Amino acid sequence: MKYDAAYARQSLLRKDSLSISGQLDLCRKAAGGKLTVYQDAGYSGKNTKRPDFERLLRDIKADKIRKLYVYRLDRFSRSVADFGRLWEILQEHNVEFVSVNENFDTTTPMGRAMLHIIMVFAQLERETTAERVRDNYYRRASLGSWPGGPAPYGFDIGRIRSTDGRAVPALTANKNAETVRRIYEEYATEGMSLGLLARRLTVEEIPGAKRGTWDNVTLSRILHNPAYVMADEQVRLYLMGRGAHITSPPEQFDGAHSVLLVGKRKASNRKYTDLKDHVASVMNSLGFIPASLWLRCQAKLDHNHQVGNSGKGTHTWLSGLLKCAKCGYSLKVITDKTHRWLACSGRYNLSHCDASIHVKLGELEEIVSAEIVRMLAECPEEVPELRENGSFARQLEEIDRKADRLIDAFSESADLPPAYLQRSLARLEQERQTVLEAQRREHRRPALPTAIDFSTLNFEEKKTVAAQFIRRIEIAEDSAEIIWNI
Repeated sequence: MKYDAAYARQSLLRKDSLSISGQLDLCRKAAGGKLTVYQDAGYSGKNTKRPDFERLLRDIKADKIRKLYVYRLDRFSRSVADFGRLWEILQEHNVEFVSVNENFDTTTPMGRAMLHIIMVFAQLERETTAERVRDNYYRRASLGSWPGGPAPYGFDIGRIRSTDGRAVPALTANKNAETVRRIYEEYATEGMSLGLLARRLTVEEIPGAKRGTWDNVTLSRILHNPAYVMADEQVRLYLMGRGAHITSPPEQFDGAHSVLLVGKRKASNRKYTDLKDHVASVMNSLGFIPASLWLRCQAKLDHNHQVGNSGKGTHTWLSGLLKCAKCGYSLKVITDKTHRWLACSGRYNLSHCDASIHVKLGELEEIVSAEIVRMLAECPEEVPELRENGSFARQLEEIDRKADRLIDAFSESADLPPAYLQRSLARLEQERQTVLEAQRREHRRPALPTAIDFSTLNFEEKKTVAAQFIRRIEIAEDSAEIIWNI
């Protein structure tokens, strides 16, 4: 059985404040009958933890109340915005509302009109409050201070003196910074994946960011976060190339201080490659991950494959190159005593893919082997020696990445003048020619035999050669496509 109720509140007993009993008398007079009473004495309207107010809300949600009377709106809620939220609860449970002093009754057309006006102001108050908080957050970030919220894993929130002598928030590395360094260093190595690294950290019982175990998402967030990097010009170009708005001048990217990246990432943007709605500012905090290492990890994350990875598998020399054409995840080799077959890790490990692979691994190896032999036969008389860990290849790859970052930054931002781009690209081209010349001097060899028998190479040599020629092999359910590096 539903009943009518009255709520009264008084924070202090003052002569100019109507007492709770006076408020209830006016409510009973307006109702013309008996009311169930809810009252809180000595509680401010700012305090939503009022005992009888909470009891009233529970009874409203239990559909016990038909009509609620208050002496004045400010006795019920502290602000228009709060009343807007409370009215949504009242409306959901079909509770009529009457404010005696304001002559506000939702059972009348005038009362409902007043309600709509109040709701408009409630929405305006919520939006302006959110805007003020957001503007203040971005303002603190642009000045280099930590703007608020929990510190990233590996940091504590401390204070340092700003240029004007004020103590401002800043990040300071804590004992977990060593774990962060390890995460970057190990992820950048050949054959390492997010899943493998997460399992390794969990097995070693290294405390996680928010829990005792590690997962791909946690590691990905740490690896993408520029709060750890000792940001230099290349980091600035990388962020600009991804579309981020840079608020700090170029000279602040000094190779020592880190970067705060602020913005909401869309849930569908899985790879963090689009930062068009993000703002990047150099912080007053010091980074501890070298820029080159941070950028190497970004390249690996951006392209969703292992940097320099020729595969660490023992069941096929194509390990590390096999990808599911449907979801992009790596394929793993499942074996028994006599057979080998391929399975998508996105399907069996993550329940992410429904592809069923029917390609025969042995036949695929024969086709790839024949293609590589044909390409080797067409090689020029002088070729560089194929090395699994060629320093020249890494240098050329890094020069290419620098050029890509320059071009990406130039296309996404008007801050880079064309003359700067031209000079920088010319300098990189000069570096490239120097590396190529050194490579030719050191690795000049007689021609490889044109009739080389690929089958005579050992397992590791095959993996090395395959990694040089092949970018990836996309495997569909019953077909395969080889994506060559040449």
